[in-house]
Amino acid sequence: MENTQNPPAVIDADTFTVRRTIQISAPVEKVWRTVTEPELISQWFGHVTLTGSGAGALGTIGWPGERRVPIRVETFEPPKEVSYRWCNEDGPLPDTVDETRSTVFTFTLEATSGGTRLTVVETGFEHTSNPTGLMTDHRGGWDGELDKLVALLEGRA
Repeated sequence: MENTQNPPAVIDADTFTVRRTIQISAPVEKVWRTVTEPELISQWFGHVTLTGSGAGALGTIGWPGERRVPIRVETFEPPKEVSYRWCNEDGPLPDTVDETRSTVFTFTLEATSGGTRLTVVETGFEHTSNPTGLMTDHRGGWDGELDKLVALLEGRA
């Protein structure tokens, strides 16, 4: 599903980051739950499992027909910011997140008069074996996944 009301993600090759800011016509509390609760994340993003809650929670994320990737909650500051670290390399994956082969994506939420401004910033691509390829892949991924989030929260899913 394509969302033409929000701009696409952008790559900053100098800082090895991918960023996208979107507007969602839903209150911050509802958006917060949808980016932090595994059963809600799984409705718009990959299937997430987590053991524990808050910073330090461990689990996996995966999409149909793909392998499950280790994930860890890095920061948890309700209802403003949550970040996740996940492995992004080809080849065998470790059982838990490998600091040397992972990136971090952070969701920042801000209340606006029309709902919520959500920004995702993914960092750490310089630590991967293919920074340019992964940034390009993830830029497209954030476009598609966040468009699904908007559709879900605005009742268009």
